[in-house]
Amino acid sequence: MQSRWRLDGKTALVTGASKGIGWAIAAELAGRGADLLMVARDDDVLEASRAEIAARFPLQRVLAFAADVTRDDGRLDIFDWINDLGGDLDVLVNNVGANVRKPLLAYSLDEVRGLFETNVLAAFELCRLAYPRLAPHGQAAIVNVGSVSGLTHVRTGAPYGLCKAALTQLTRNLACEWAADGIRVNAVAPWYIRTARTGPALADPAYLEEVLQATPMGRIGEPEEVAAAVAFLCLPAASYITGAVIAVDGGFLSYGF
Repeated sequence: MQSRWRLDGKTALVTGASKGIGWAIAAELAGRGADLLMVARDDDVLEASRAEIAARFPLQRVLAFAADVTRDDGRLDIFDWINDLGGDLDVLVNNVGANVRKPLLAYSLDEVRGLFETNVLAAFELCRLAYPRLAPHGQAAIVNVGSVSGLTHVRTGAPYGLCKAALTQLTRNLACEWAADGIRVNAVAPWYIRTARTGPALADPAYLEEVLQATPMGRIGEPEEVAAAVAFLCLPAASYITGAVIAVDGGFLSYGF
């Protein structure tokens, strides 16, 4: 029974793994026995994050590779690195995301394209690149980190909402298409989580009060709470769950009035 709640012998690739939600996901997976392949753009920050997790979980193999997943060459470099390592890949967590908050008419087309490259196309292509390594196991998992903004309006800007809605639909499509290959594909949809990226918005007391009033649990979420949901979706215990989108939102999406 205990092994259903562990990831011993599994290898997980986590993007955007150097800080925030991505770092918390990597640490949670390592704590459940997974070996880690951590990816982020900033080499120095990534190495410090890798070393911290490796020190916390000395029994796990924790490796890191600096790459920009929004670029074709960056994504290909990641999988060349994985091929050179010669190991398996059992879990892919697409965590990388970015946003620019503006009214719709204020966006340039280049800004919109950039958001789609980061939030949608990076995950789309990483799923395709990971497929040949995930399919042979028959018990692999992909988890996409989406957002409640892909399910309802939350003032994050229309392009971000469009991107996260697309990521949700990608999750559902791949869950159906790849079920026969033993690849489960799920997503989490966080509301406000306490990270460096959300810090500036939540620093406004009036806005913070609005957020808290719209959240039944009356508080901001923590990265570890998203990480726990992601880890669950990767576990053997979740073996009959695919195509699901789990809101990690303190009840936000269920709130009427």
